[in-house]
Amino acid sequence: MRIEEVRNKKDLRRFVFFPEKLYSNNPYWIPPLWIDEIKSYCKNHNPILFNSDFILLLAYDGDIVVGRNLVYVDHKFNQYYRSRTGLFGAFECVRDIHVAKALIDKSEEWLKTKGMNVVRGPIHPIAESWGFLYEGFSSSPVFMAPYNPPYYNELITKLGYSKVKDLLAYEADTQEGYQIPDRFKIFGNNLLTRKHNISIRRINLKKLLSEAKNIWEITNIALKGNWGYVPVDYGVLEDMIKKLKRVLDIDAVWFVEDAGRPVGFALGFPDPNIIFKRIGGRMFPFGFIKLLTGIKKVRRYRLIDLAILPAYQNMGLDALLYIHLFNALSPKGVELEVNYILENNAKMRNTLEKLNLRLIKIYRVYEKSLV
Repeated sequence: MRIEEVRNKKDLRRFVFFPEKLYSNNPYWIPPLWIDEIKSYCKNHNPILFNSDFILLLAYDGDIVVGRNLVYVDHKFNQYYRSRTGLFGAFECVRDIHVAKALIDKSEEWLKTKGMNVVRGPIHPIAESWGFLYEGFSSSPVFMAPYNPPYYNELITKLGYSKVKDLLAYEADTQEGYQIPDRFKIFGNNLLTRKHNISIRRINLKKLLSEAKNIWEITNIALKGNWGYVPVDYGVLEDMIKKLKRVLDIDAVWFVEDAGRPVGFALGFPDPNIIFKRIGGRMFPFGFIKLLTGIKKVRRYRLIDLAILPAYQNMGLDALLYIHLFNALSPKGVELEVNYILENNAKMRNTLEKLNLRLIKIYRVYEKSLV
């Protein structure tokens, strides 16, 4: 067995397509769009890697790939936190502690040469997903959320890593009888009646760039105190909008405004993973047609972000956004997954639990000292 860096296009294809073989018999794993995936490991096509030093590692048993890892130093993260934290993502491995140890040892050695004293992950800058799935293995992931076998958590803890944070996912499924509690419907109506300056609306697709800028500005103010937050470059947001533009549904993106000024938003989308699975992650020759025609029939949605400016928090605007989003989507018979919710975000968890959403998944981020 040996560990090698990815140095050419052939190596990169081995790296990118390894999960397809690893999960070939797993009914829950979802392939990415391969054409986007392979581009995103290039600095010029990924705004996070553009600002990072990184290596791609492959583990070989003879000529057979048995593991991979992406290891990187995000300079903006370390500048913001005045830290020396290395990161890893895209970790995949057969169930073998020796393979995992070889990959992680090589990853840590490289990070030490870069002056890092802590390693944290998985934080995957290609899939834009955080953590190993820790609970909730009997369903497929939504877009931009991870899936992995349970043994990844066992491997990483045996290698000296410990939990640094859990991220949670909640679900509301209309086909299982979910409804918004009546008291919240009454609250939402009363709020809009009492606060004449507060209004709520869907996204305006004719002004998509300015709407994206609204989301960007609110995000960088509202989420500033959150664990793991780093100021979001506009390029990162543009990259996300490109990914979501194919599947955008105006019923799933809402703004709350004060006298016409956006002060909060809820960003959701129909989950394209269902179609990615049907087409095997391949857009050609007919995958793109199935994606375009099939996305309107998808009933599973993800709420990826909900943020309110600090001056408007504790007014119930988060519940107001959720109520309008869900009311718009419920005629479609949706199953809505809300993630990631930080385990210590008591306000958001309290709101979701009072709205009778069900905790369905836990993702775990790990950390280890390198000194």
